[in-house]
This record gives sequence, structure tokens and C-alpha cells, in this order.
Amino acid sequence: MAQHKSSKKRIRQDAVKRVRNRYYKKSTRSAIMKLREMEKQADAKKYLPKVVSMIDRLAKKNTWHKNKAANLKSKLTKFVSKLA
Repeated sequence: MAQHKSSKKRIRQDAVKRVRNRYYKKSTRSAIMKLREMEKQADAKKYLPKVVSMIDRLAKKNTWHKNKAANLKSKLTKFVSKLA
């Protein structure tokens, strides 16, 4: 168990960050699933910028790797453009 005051504080901060990261990751994954379930291109095109913004935010904070974010954005953009 942590003995130093700073170690105890770091443990508290990490717990808060972990909960926050889990929330943002889960909400982004849900948004991606929602986008992939769309069948109308007009709706998907309208929703895509919101999802891309969420992905960029996670990459910016190093929650997701920048290459993972880039791959996801590329795949989602391809998916939306192929919708009829």
C-alpha cells in the first residue's frame, strides 16, 4: 500500500482518470456501432463528423493510439461513402 502523501494522491487521480477514460471510450465505441448500423447515406454523412470528433479527442489525449484513430476514421469514411 502507498505510504507517501503524493502516492496516495496519484492513486486517487488514476482512479478518476480510469473512470473518465472508460466512459469516453465506451461512448465512442457505441457511436461507431451506431454509425455502422446506419443504412441511409444522408444520415450517416450527418453523423460521421460527430464520431470523427470523438475519435480525435481520444487520440489527442493518448487514450487511443493515433494510428488506431486514423485507421478507424479511414474505415468509417469508406463505409459511409459506399452506402447507397
